[in-house]
Amino acid sequence: MQSEVQFAGFGGQGIMLMGQILAQAAMREGYEVVWIPSYGPEMRGGTAYCTVVTGDRPIGSPIIRNPKHLVAMNRPSLEKFAPTAKAGGVIFINKSIISIGAGRDDVDVISVPIIEIAKELGNVKVANLVALAAFAVRSDIVRFDNLQDAVKDKFAHKEKLIPLNMQALEVGRKAAFDS
Repeated sequence: MQSEVQFAGFGGQGIMLMGQILAQAAMREGYEVVWIPSYGPEMRGGTAYCTVVTGDRPIGSPIIRNPKHLVAMNRPSLEKFAPTAKAGGVIFINKSIISIGAGRDDVDVISVPIIEIAKELGNVKVANLVALAAFAVRSDIVRFDNLQDAVKDKFAHKEKLIPLNMQALEVGRKAAFDS
């Protein structure tokens, strides 16, 4: 079975990192994985999105027009990509800066104030990991322990950041069903 996730927002929100970590977690589970990044003309502040495709057999094409899931980190991304998500998927909304809903009743919508949660943890930079954990748990796309291990691997060269990132994942996991 194949599953596709579109992560979208603006540069500086950790969009690519979320995709990379999800891809790593999926590989830990033995899935075939494709991660495709896309940047707008500007890096920080411009548009940024990536697609992660996972499957239990070789992936025929990494180009996906209608992903099963969407993680929208800003309103333009939600407005652009929400209509393309498949029915039955999950749409994650960054409630901290998006004041509208997905406008869909055929998907599971999760809306979490990730910036406020990250500030409570002491560092707004972990907002993306709060979002990733909430999305991953709600969609059941990968096991939580594999997500944790992928984060540990990604930050192995910056070990002092691992405890904060583990906290962000745990708080995101709890937020997955509080929204």
